[in-house]
Amino acid sequence: MFDKEARPFGFRDKLGYLLGDVGNNFSFTFASTYIMVFYTKVMGVPATIVGTMFLIARFLDAFTDIGMGRIIDSYRIGTRDRFRPWLKIMMVPVALSSFLMYQAGLQGAPMPIKIAYMYVTYLLWGSVCYTLINIPYGSMASVISSKSTDRSSLSVFRSMGGMLAGILISVVAPIVVYAKEGEGNTVVVPRNFTLLAGAFSLCAIVCYLLCLFLTTERVKTDIKKAERGVSSLQRSLKAVFMNRSMLGVIVSALLFLLASLLSQGLSTYLFADYFNNAGALSLFSVLTLPAALILALTSTKLAERFGKKEVGIAGCIFSGVMYCVMGLLHIQGVIWYIVLAFLAMLGYNFFAMQCYAMVTDVIDDHEVRSHNRDDGTIYGIYSFSRKLGQALAGGVSGWALTAIGYNELAVVQTQSVRDAIYYLITFLPGILFLLIAITLVFLYPLSKDKVADNVEELRRRREERTESKDDEKTTGS
Repeated sequence: MFDKEARPFGFRDKLGYLLGDVGNNFSFTFASTYIMVFYTKVMGVPATIVGTMFLIARFLDAFTDIGMGRIIDSYRIGTRDRFRPWLKIMMVPVALSSFLMYQAGLQGAPMPIKIAYMYVTYLLWGSVCYTLINIPYGSMASVISSKSTDRSSLSVFRSMGGMLAGILISVVAPIVVYAKEGEGNTVVVPRNFTLLAGAFSLCAIVCYLLCLFLTTERVKTDIKKAERGVSSLQRSLKAVFMNRSMLGVIVSALLFLLASLLSQGLSTYLFADYFNNAGALSLFSVLTLPAALILALTSTKLAERFGKKEVGIAGCIFSGVMYCVMGLLHIQGVIWYIVLAFLAMLGYNFFAMQCYAMVTDVIDDHEVRSHNRDDGTIYGIYSFSRKLGQALAGGVSGWALTAIGYNELAVVQTQSVRDAIYYLITFLPGILFLLIAITLVFLYPLSKDKVADNVEELRRRREERTESKDDEKTTGS
């Protein structure tokens, strides 16, 4: 059912949804980039122990992400909205738990205490608090508007929010947490880690408050009907996984996270060891902003005209071909590499900008097929698939560097290792982006026409339910 009394969808909703992801990434991106640095360089915890904890956390995420999805599909904690109340409840806990992870005051504590504290605070933040706010936030896009074009815009603005937070963190954090010692060496400032984490946590709360103020849930669903339609979690998961659209978006998300994060993770080694120009990495990182602006202005219009699936296929084919061509050219000049990599970035980011909107299309498709709107369950599964892709990317990067013989202690790598780094960061993402395109062509069925048919069918059903309720009220009176 659609709330006809709600104000029309507009820029206010897009800005609010963007700020919600900025709030998420004040903790998520900061942790993804710097938590390993804090644990190893400040707390002195061995990297192997930290890595083991990350694997345990991803295992727990399989239960917490999907479990949270089922909770918000089965229980309503607000009198009017389904998802916004969760943001209101969890914004302070997720910000506080993020801040607690970076307590430099424990630097001198015994190692068992530091490890125990690390486990408790990291799992509390990532597997509990962040899940309890991210799953409702991600699911909320499907109820802010019922129109596919509006959801496409929300996906773009969410991606923009993540990029803006990432750029801010990449600029501010190195200035704050690093300093030069007397001999000119770069060192970590432990106390500044704690202060910066506190500042980011406060900023996150402000962003969540603005997200709540600016967004409106318009699509109303009946929780009780969803409970009667699915008698158990097992049956619900079976219905979701038998949906080709869900499998398609899961596989493409895994491949995308693997390709993009592999490229990001290996970029440091490429610029430092292959090009011998670490400073050029900063220039390459700054180009993320104009790329995001170009895509924000064009991707929604292209998706509206040609379809999200169709635009994603074209973008991934373009990026895949570009990376493979770059591998064949074996570029020696860093500027030429940056130019071509920037063009390749434009291609795959068409898919990145629309992937969240594709999840809302999957939610619609599932409702058409099953007559149950399992927003939370579907987004929970998608969220876990992204986390799995992130974990795989970290592992594959390390394994690949080991396989090519990378020597961490060497000041200068051998020429064969340098060349191998170049081939890894070009051919491997290129192949993965082409595999995404193949997945979307043969596995993901939600073309532009199919999405439009699903939207129309759900609109018809909601109108029928509204008319039925109006008839019941008239008869009762």
